[in-house]
Amino acid sequence: MAYLPIENHGIIGNLHTAALVGTDGTIDWMCLPRFDSPSVFAAILDDERGGHFRLRPRRYIRSQQLYLPDTNVLLTRFLAEEGMAEVLDFMPILSGPSERHRLVRSVRVVRGRMPFEAECRPAFDYARRPHKLSAGKAGAVFEAGDRALALSAGVPLGEGPGGAARASFSLSEGDGRVTFLLDEARAGEPPPGPMPGEEFERLLSRTLDYWRRWVSRSTYSGRWRELVNRSALVLKLMVYDPTGALVAAPTMGLPERVGGERNWDYRYTWLRDAAFTLYALLSIGFHEEAGSFMGWLTERCAQDDDGLLQPLYGIDGRAEIPEETLDHLSGYRNSRPVRVGNAAYRQVQLDLYGAVLDAAYLYNKHGAPLDYDTWQNLRRILGWLSDNWRLPDEGIWEVRGGRRRFVSSRVMSWVALERAVRISRKRGLPAGEGRWVRERDAIYEEVMEKGWSEGRQSFVQYYGSEALDASLLLMPLVKFVGPTDPRWLSTLDRVRRELAHDALVDRYRIGEAADDGLSGTEGSFSLCSFWLVECLTRAGRLEEARLAFEKMLSYANHLGLYAEEIGASGEALGNFPQALTHLSLISAAVHLDRALGSG
Repeated sequence: MAYLPIENHGIIGNLHTAALVGTDGTIDWMCLPRFDSPSVFAAILDDERGGHFRLRPRRYIRSQQLYLPDTNVLLTRFLAEEGMAEVLDFMPILSGPSERHRLVRSVRVVRGRMPFEAECRPAFDYARRPHKLSAGKAGAVFEAGDRALALSAGVPLGEGPGGAARASFSLSEGDGRVTFLLDEARAGEPPPGPMPGEEFERLLSRTLDYWRRWVSRSTYSGRWRELVNRSALVLKLMVYDPTGALVAAPTMGLPERVGGERNWDYRYTWLRDAAFTLYALLSIGFHEEAGSFMGWLTERCAQDDDGLLQPLYGIDGRAEIPEETLDHLSGYRNSRPVRVGNAAYRQVQLDLYGAVLDAAYLYNKHGAPLDYDTWQNLRRILGWLSDNWRLPDEGIWEVRGGRRRFVSSRVMSWVALERAVRISRKRGLPAGEGRWVRERDAIYEEVMEKGWSEGRQSFVQYYGSEALDASLLLMPLVKFVGPTDPRWLSTLDRVRRELAHDALVDRYRIGEAADDGLSGTEGSFSLCSFWLVECLTRAGRLEEARLAFEKMLSYANHLGLYAEEIGASGEALGNFPQALTHLSLISAAVHLDRALGSG
């Protein structure tokens, strides 16, 4: 089975986990029962061993994908000489904690008569655990130790190589649907029978209603409504409903350069995403999700007694996320190593404090007032920051080549103290404000002195360097500098000259910037490209901002989804879809709409 381009996928999910569905009708990534559980389908990371669930015509000329309007129910249309067929994929939203995770796949012919093939071959525990297959007339059970999956089918099933359940069948226009239901099971369960048609209709109707009701709460009515709402829908798919945590992406191991080593596990929640998440959700009306995420964030602040925050946590709040490599997997198009877990949880990243306090400030202003216990936890972490902001750290990009005194880390440390002062003054909350103000001002003066290069006429990546960094684009977005400050405008122009390729922005120039401890190159960062749009907007350069924004929209895939990066040929790179990119798209759209006005 050949690897599809990363962008040739849609995503479905049930707020506990998600699956990637290729334009060829193959599900090549899914973990059960949670985003961060071991995979059951991982063909996107190893097309031979990884496991897949394929449903498609035996012959077709081309395919198309679309979501049913205002939902996360995915339709893949296949066009062939014999006719036209549609596969519908969705995961029903769980109605309670006892309900089992289910994946529904249903095919029908809308014109002509077509032959089909279906093959379900799970590979449990990242393809490390073999399974046994028990097949019945219209169902199968896959067992791997204490884990089991049940497959019901509307057509007879047979056994295939590698413990696969297979079916071959033909359908004509008017024959109705053939439906496959993949369900969690208990070891020893008998193979199920076919799903009744009325049960399929009930699950589909319930799923459609859920997503349409949810997205109807969006208050965004601007120029890019369809793309903004699609970003909101994909972000909702990446929320782990039991805790409100948002995964950075539902995937792991997808490369930032094909064949390279920059392959990370993003199925966790980064504190850095906090302010972006709160702002994006609140700005388009999703207060409930913002409140749930704020609750998760508050618990993490209470979790660290000494005030030292770690960069990321498990979606259930666990602190340890040990990193290992899965050497038995070949990686997407031989991109190795395939990593599971993320060692960045042990790093020191000072910018997190600014993200957390900015999130608290935004939620206190636009959501609900902070309670006393939350404020006490924030005071504790601010005490740690006041003592330690001068330390070098691994920074926003989580470098593995040694700590530096990154300018963006200092800027976000300033944000933490500045927002704390604002909250305490607005609410009259008890505070160590005198010290916060002194440290805040000391950071500002130091950045202006040590973070500025007279020779380059720009801010730089870290103290003592001459290198640029796209994280500098945060400076006006977090109000460290005014958007038309002369120093900032000079920096903005230099970033565009040296890091931007038209609308696409690189993080930094590999080889010139701080050593990130990794070999090889990477694509342009979609997140940074949307930051550029917002910087241009705030600087009043609206024509440039709108053109850059429209160009960035053209890099979305056929469903409006973005990976972390965009390659030199416009291809998607890195984990997919990426939450921060969609959050930054929403923020850029809201600001640009507001600046352009109703005309």
